[in-house]
Amino acid sequence: MQQDVEQIVERVALKLGRGLSLEDLDGVLLAYSSNQSHADRVRVNFLLSKRVPSDVSAWQLAHGISTAVRPVVVPANDELGMLGRVCVPLLVRGFRVGYLWVQLDLEEQSATAILAELPGVRDELDLLAGLLLDSNTAESEFRRRREQEFLSACGGESNAVAAVAGWKEIQGRGPWQLVTILDPDGARSDVDPIAATLTHRSAALQSTIGVNAALFSAGTETHSVVLFRESGGRADHAQVLVHYQLELAKRAGRKVDRVILGISEPFQVIRQVSGAYRQSKVAAQAASVDQPLGELVDSRAVGVYQLFDRLVAPGGWDDTGSVHFRALEDHDKNGELLPVLELLYDNDGSVQDVAAKLHLHRSSIYNRLGRIRQLIGADPLSGAIRLELHAALKARRWAGRPRI
Repeated sequence: MQQDVEQIVERVALKLGRGLSLEDLDGVLLAYSSNQSHADRVRVNFLLSKRVPSDVSAWQLAHGISTAVRPVVVPANDELGMLGRVCVPLLVRGFRVGYLWVQLDLEEQSATAILAELPGVRDELDLLAGLLLDSNTAESEFRRRREQEFLSACGGESNAVAAVAGWKEIQGRGPWQLVTILDPDGARSDVDPIAATLTHRSAALQSTIGVNAALFSAGTETHSVVLFRESGGRADHAQVLVHYQLELAKRAGRKVDRVILGISEPFQVIRQVSGAYRQSKVAAQAASVDQPLGELVDSRAVGVYQLFDRLVAPGGWDDTGSVHFRALEDHDKNGELLPVLELLYDNDGSVQDVAAKLHLHRSSIYNRLGRIRQLIGADPLSGAIRLELHAALKARRWAGRPRI
């Protein structure tokens, strides 16, 4: 693999007619080209030491290379003995795997020529990124292993729970909350699972940068999971939501209309993480099918949906057990009765509020309630009937949730 990487770097260098160096995410030299009309002090030291010095790294990071998805121009720094450069982030389906550096020549005043030449080596850059992903460098392998361990702990695997409890970023920083981040439109069965996992991993990593309350993140095929320090406020969660939505759109290459954060109850010991994970998933799934719940959703706020996760039959939800609900569903072909009923239940039986939301006169609401009474032979606003129908309405929504 290393030989292939070096050959591609040489090939790109010849096409561009410039000196190149390839480094991993830690600034460790992976490969470099042999041709270079002039090597500045930084390049010479880098090739000798095989690692980017801290002062050079700080200068590069100050220009946003760690979050960039397109080439970044890093200006010269006379104090460091550094000519201008172009940093090309190497990504695979949104997952960052390394950086390719193209040095400007002595007489060049801008990077315009380099930026214009880069599209001509796009295929080589994609191949190079793929090889780096497959190389399983220490850092990427370490990160993947920790994410898998964290997700196993969320799933209740006892050895993983014990391992996560020993992580330095976890110890002494409780109580915690677990957050499930869900893009309802993205949890489909027709997506590439590898691409989806990489996208969610990357979006979670990038959106939690600089958020001190976010202790660790992991991505799955359908969603991301973030461990937060417990907080009464939601400012950090809101920040992550906004950044995650932007990162997801950028990496998935599509419009992302809505992102949901399902937030668990606080927990005091790591062995409770699996229960918190279930709470956060249910909250996110409930909000995906019941939009009035909002985008920042505490598990305690989703009401009866908390019960449905424990009541799913092997074949999925079967609402034929409610005779009254089946009668209404059979006769409500135009969708005039059940939506009104659900709004009434969700708004404490206020006819005026429901009429305003549906832009109808109150008499229209009363007429529909009368039709419902006739169909089921009972008052839909009475205690037991109301509980039965309201639960059936929410269960029908729950049946359409994203499976995560």
